[in-house]
Amino acid sequence: MERGNFSLDTTFTTQDAAYRSAATQYGAAIERLARGYEADPDLARDLVQDIHAALWRSFAYFEGQCSVRSWVYRIGHNVGVSHIQASRRARPGALADLDELDALAASDDPEREVGEARAADRLMATIHRLKPADRQVMLLYLEDLTAGEIGEVTGLSAGAVATRISRLKALLAEAFQTEETDR
Repeated sequence: MERGNFSLDTTFTTQDAAYRSAATQYGAAIERLARGYEADPDLARDLVQDIHAALWRSFAYFEGQCSVRSWVYRIGHNVGVSHIQASRRARPGALADLDELDALAASDDPEREVGEARAADRLMATIHRLKPADRQVMLLYLEDLTAGEIGEVTGLSAGAVATRISRLKALLAEAFQTEETDR
């Protein structure tokens, strides 16, 4: 090889480009997903980094058999599940808490904003009480994934996901109504 003439491994370049594109497009969703698995802000930031590292590595073998969106959520889901399993082993009987939703957009109506923040807190607390498998489906549903995409991520059939989402929505609505009548 002549001095100054070198070629980069095209797989590496493609892997970097694919990762950069996915990280740019889905970075905020990865952060929300991580906060859904981990309430502690420092641990959630670590989880975001772990997801990004796994995502970068994964593009070395991504073959395009599913959408990039499904791939990103699948990687995030798998890393999140591993994080929960490690957390449960470290603290038997404990589950990772869900963190608050993204900060609500600034509003000229602070009373409405506070009400929305409280509703978001109640929603996340209610979702936290779900079984881990149900929580994962609901978090992905809240990220606007279709039943088919959630199935690709979790390994469930699209029909099973749709049924689970319907059941979970009814359960969450009932929990919200129960909390309202208890006040």
